[in-house]
Amino acid sequence: MNAQQAFRLGLKRFVILLVISAALVALVSEVTFRLQKGKNDRAPQVVQLVIPNGTAKDLAEGKTDVTFPDELVFVVGDTLVVKNEDVAPHKFGPLLIPALSSASLKLDKANRTSYACSFVPSQFMGLDVRPAAGLSARFTAVWLAAPATAGFLFAYSLVLFPIKPRQPAGAAGKI
Repeated sequence: MNAQQAFRLGLKRFVILLVISAALVALVSEVTFRLQKGKNDRAPQVVQLVIPNGTAKDLAEGKTDVTFPDELVFVVGDTLVVKNEDVAPHKFGPLLIPALSSASLKLDKANRTSYACSFVPSQFMGLDVRPAAGLSARFTAVWLAAPATAGFLFAYSLVLFPIKPRQPAGAAGKI
């Protein structure tokens, strides 16, 4: 077997291992994604935040048992609708929400910020907008991991099953 035949056999082995690696990496990636799926692994949606009646009065009296979290987590593309059921107007970042009305905020890009907020005791509320882990992120994982996996499998295959020259018929046993 000459060098050209050995190269062709090695290339054929590598391509086969690349296909196998892509399938294995895709399977492991998808299983892992589904097992670790979080709140930000979803399609954008409308999220409503309701300010209950009496919130301004409770805060003015120094009550701190407010039902809002310190930080809200969203996906890029979500729309936050703040509904004010209180008799006093409230402010949330760029939104001024009059009494008994609502306002909305379109969350177009990923960022982490803290907004001035008149309906929580700390007067600030964090907003964490994360990109959704969609199909393109999963394809990227396969695209990045499959060649490296194929390279490792190829190297191990050469150790376990070296490419041996084929002897022509009738040449067996001759030295």
